[in-house]
Amino acid sequence: MTFSTTNIADSFLITPEIYEDERGVFFESFNQTELDKAVGQPVRFVQDNHSISNKGVLRGLHFQSGKYAQAKLVRVVRGEVIDVIVDIRKDSPTFGNHFKVRLSDKNKKMLFIPKGLAHGFLALEEETVFVYKCDEFYNKEAESGIIYNDPQWNINWEFPPEQIILSKKDRVLGTFNDLGT
Repeated sequence: MTFSTTNIADSFLITPEIYEDERGVFFESFNQTELDKAVGQPVRFVQDNHSISNKGVLRGLHFQSGKYAQAKLVRVVRGEVIDVIVDIRKDSPTFGNHFKVRLSDKNKKMLFIPKGLAHGFLALEEETVFVYKCDEFYNKEAESGIIYNDPQWNINWEFPPEQIILSKKDRVLGTFNDLGT
C-alpha cells in the first residue's frame, strides 16, 4: 500500500498494490499495521458501514462532533464516487480547506479521514457500493453536517446540480459559517 498525503492535515489517499492475472484480481484493502504507521498512532475501528446509492445521490457533508467524532477509512466496492472532505478542526493548519478525489472499483483507492472532518460523496453510477470503517460508534445526538453546495468552498461535484438527489435531512443542512467557527 502507498499512503499519499493530501492537502488536508492527517488525511491520506491510499493506493493498494494490485495483483492481477488470468484468475482475477487480488489486493489488500486494509492493514492495521500499515495504517497505524502512516497515521502515526493506533486507529481502532469499531463499526463498518455499507451504503448503496443510485447515480446522482449525494450523501453529506456529514460529521459527528465532540467525543463522538469519527475517523474513517472509505472505499468504493462497486461504481464510482466524487469523495470530498472538509477540515473543520479549528486548531488545524488546514482548517477550512477541502479535498476532492474520485474513488472507484476500478482505481481501488481509499481515503483515510481523521476525526474532525466533514465528509460527503456523490455516486456517479447506479448501485454504487460505498463502504467505510469508523473508529467511533454512530451517535445521533452528535450528528451534524454542512450543506454540500456551501459557497465557502464552491465544490465542483462534476454532476448536473439539478440531477443531484439529497435526503430531506441533507437538504436543510447549514453552511460552514453557521457552525460558528
